[in-house]
Amino acid sequence: MTKDRVLIFDTTLRDGEQSPGATMTHEEKLEIAEFLDEMGVDIIEAGFPIASEGDFRAVSEIAERTKNATICGLARANYKDIDRCWEAVKHAKSPRIHTFIGTSPLHRAIPNLDMDQMAERIHDTVTHARNLCDNVQWSPMDATRTEWDYLCRVVEIAIKAGATTINIPDTVGYTAPAESADLIKRLLETVPGADDIIIATHCHNDLGMATANALAAVLGGARQIECTINGLGERAGNTALEEVVMALKVRGDIMPYYTGVDTTKIMNISRRVATVSGFPVQFNKAIVGKNAFAHESGIHQDGMLKNSETFEIMRPSDVGLSGTSLPLGKHSGRAALRAKLKELGFDLADNQLNDIFVRFKDLADRKKEVYDDDLIALIRQNDTVEDHLKLKQLRVVCGTEGPQTADLTLEIDGEEKSVYATGDGPVDSAFNAVKALFKHHARLQLYQVHAVTEGTDAQATVSVRLEEDGRIATGQSADTDTVVASVKAYINALNRLIVRREKTAPGEDVKGVSYKDVN
Repeated sequence: MTKDRVLIFDTTLRDGEQSPGATMTHEEKLEIAEFLDEMGVDIIEAGFPIASEGDFRAVSEIAERTKNATICGLARANYKDIDRCWEAVKHAKSPRIHTFIGTSPLHRAIPNLDMDQMAERIHDTVTHARNLCDNVQWSPMDATRTEWDYLCRVVEIAIKAGATTINIPDTVGYTAPAESADLIKRLLETVPGADDIIIATHCHNDLGMATANALAAVLGGARQIECTINGLGERAGNTALEEVVMALKVRGDIMPYYTGVDTTKIMNISRRVATVSGFPVQFNKAIVGKNAFAHESGIHQDGMLKNSETFEIMRPSDVGLSGTSLPLGKHSGRAALRAKLKELGFDLADNQLNDIFVRFKDLADRKKEVYDDDLIALIRQNDTVEDHLKLKQLRVVCGTEGPQTADLTLEIDGEEKSVYATGDGPVDSAFNAVKALFKHHARLQLYQVHAVTEGTDAQATVSVRLEEDGRIATGQSADTDTVVASVKAYINALNRLIVRREKTAPGEDVKGVSYKDVN
């Protein structure tokens, strides 16, 4: 590996999936892993194999199916975790074991180990991992709050025990760019053998500096960035893959490094991750936000018409977008729809296109013009979750006096059932009807509505987050009728909860030990 090459380590399927409500189905994990491999990600952290049987199966199948990327599994600093991790990744073309332990004073207190005991644990577990796998990554969790002398000591121990990559996690998003660069630089200068292995950086965004800290670490000598699609992750998220990759591509004049990522695939995977995770991308998100390449100001528009470089430092095509517009309406055919979707970053198979086309025609009959964001909303409804519950019919009556009412018919595992319910508003009455037909104890954590486009005929996109016995699931749907969209989103979240009822509670492994905030 050359000194100017930066490896991209994607942890969307592990750290990203730990975001409350972002759990993905088995099929969705396989799909995202395939996208990551196709776009040229170097290492895919596919999951935490000991966390649950579902995680183990997902990591194992991703390891067997992936063609190019190194497949990594996460393990705590004990033999059982490491053995389970190896079982999951060993059939990969290029497997990696990633083991970690918290080294800061706060984290050393959790397993109640003193400095010497922890140093011995690190030596023994890294040695055990290296005896199983030639490619071993070790992380001192909460490294940026670990005493300098002790951090150097344990990094040296891990290197001597056989670690081929040392990851330096800013687990709680505490550091700042100057500190991040200096920490990596000092480790390379101080720790024997550090020059012979890869130093990685893993930054969280609690203070909004994850991307800046990761790039600063590269300037300090790190040659692997751990990141996620859309910055998905614990609390405020992780370093966003699209941000660091495009920053290195655009600002090669001051950061003369490169990655192996095909940036033209960024928009497609960004939108797919947003769909399966239920976490929509904020409009002004760098690189992949709705407004990232939008210009409304008259001055900006005038400049763009004369020379796009006046207000754009990247070409839309660099990230898989087209700068042209193709208005669509009810007279548009499949060819125009396919072309527009491809322009937006979606390359659909014929059966997927046919499904979207039917719903596009239905929407076009209700709207004068179908905008880009309308199409994206339709794509997001094309979910792979098994439909135990399906909406068949809904009639809501609203009045200025008395409770609102809802007549609802659901198909529940193939059988149609109907009910009449009341509530404080149309959405509340509709949700009460769903509860009456399908008994559950899920608590509504989030109900969010926003208009996809402008106008009174705009589609409403609704997000619903439910919690039941520690399990969290998010559902999304879009419709020109806000109440219909709300019920569809609610049902979508319930379908996800049904799938997850047979799995362990999120945040717990087989023994109930927390694995949140592991990095």
